[in-house]
Amino acid sequence: MATLTVPAAVPPVADDCEQLRKAFKGWGTNEKLIISILAHRDAAQRRAIRRTYAEAYGEELLRALNDEIHGKFERAVILWTLDPAERDAVLANEEARKWHPGGRALVEIACARTPSQLFAVKQAYHDRFKRSLEEDVAAHVTGDFRKLLVPLVTAYRYDGPEVNTSLAHSEAKILHEKIHHKAYSDDEIIRILTTRSKAQLLATFNSYNDQYFEKIIRLALGGMGTDENSLTRVITTRAEVDLKLIKEAYQKRNSVPLEKAVAKDTTRDYEDILLALLGAE
Repeated sequence: MATLTVPAAVPPVADDCEQLRKAFKGWGTNEKLIISILAHRDAAQRRAIRRTYAEAYGEELLRALNDEIHGKFERAVILWTLDPAERDAVLANEEARKWHPGGRALVEIACARTPSQLFAVKQAYHDRFKRSLEEDVAAHVTGDFRKLLVPLVTAYRYDGPEVNTSLAHSEAKILHEKIHHKAYSDDEIIRILTTRSKAQLLATFNSYNDQYFEKIIRLALGGMGTDENSLTRVITTRAEVDLKLIKEAYQKRNSVPLEKAVAKDTTRDYEDILLALLGAE
């Protein structure tokens, strides 16, 4: 369940573009106006805004944003404004080029996207970087993660809704045993993750996604300093998907609303964009 809130009556795209243009002009950038528009439009509406803005003003919206806003606020707004597949392509490229075993973005993209979504990511990756995602993963990722990620981003898994409960239980035991012994590149792990449908994997993991993303956010907010990259990545990639469930998992685990935790660890415009995407009133 998504946390994105879109007005019941959305203004015409041309009006949104005109307001964004006004936000960029004058003595200072109107960050609140930017948030009030972009943080409350779905992917199709944001795509239309980008197209219409370029046609009306002869300038890409992303370039205008890049010129007017900066830092972690800029990163959150840019990632959110991108198409989901384009956003994943950018995140995957960033992580592949600076690969380290603690990286999470590639694993999330490979495991938490449907086959059709992953196919779209691979298309967007090639369009943007003129190389294949598989090629860059193979070139830059090392060790056991390379053995796992290359087939994950290469395979096209069946995407039907059917679930075999007994198979889910048996394969959950296999995964638990292999992961317990840190056998991450074991052939059985790779077979299960690369061949089972998303519905089957979700049954195997028993709501793995919500628990996983809750943990990523908890760790991002709970250390000596805030991990803005992880926090931004999860909120921008899940706001149109299942962020409401992640919020519920966070509150259940930590006895604190996620909005309150985010507000405590962030400030100013960066805080405002994250809270807007979290659905805060």
